[in-house]
Formats: sequence, structure tokens, C-alpha cells
Amino acid sequence: MEILIVLLSLGAFFCLYRALQGPSISDRVISVDIMSIIFTCITALMALRYNIAFLMDLAITLAILSFIGTLALGKYLEGRSLDD
Repeated sequence: MEILIVLLSLGAFFCLYRALQGPSISDRVISVDIMSIIFTCITALMALRYNIAFLMDLAITLAILSFIGTLALGKYLEGRSLDD
């Protein structure tokens, strides 16, 4: 399980690099979305590893907030308002 967490952390580092150096705004949005997915996976793995139920609740909340944020950024990049 520790190997999975290390590999996911390495993937998050590469996504952080793409978010900082991305040539376009859509590349940056996608990399931030992938980072949030990776952090959700790490939180879920930690919940399973240490048998802490609260971390699973945190992972679910993080996934929902990430989804809403991605939808909002997508609408903003299209030039539409949030209530369309």
C-alpha cells in the first residue's frame, strides 16, 4: 500500500509541474483536476490502511468539491455564466 501512495505522490508532482508550466489554461485545469483525483485516492488509501472512517468521508467530500469546481471552471472557460 505504501508503494501505491508513493507512486500517486509522484504522479501528483508531475501534475503540479504541468499546472505551473502548462502552455494553455485548459492544460492547467486538467492537471489540477487530476491532482484532486490523486489526492482523493491517497486519502482513501490512508483510510483503508489506518482504518479511519473519517478519512473516507473526507475523500468523498473532496471528490464532490473537485467535480463541482471542474464544472465551474469549464463553464467559465466557455464564457458562460454559472446559472446557464
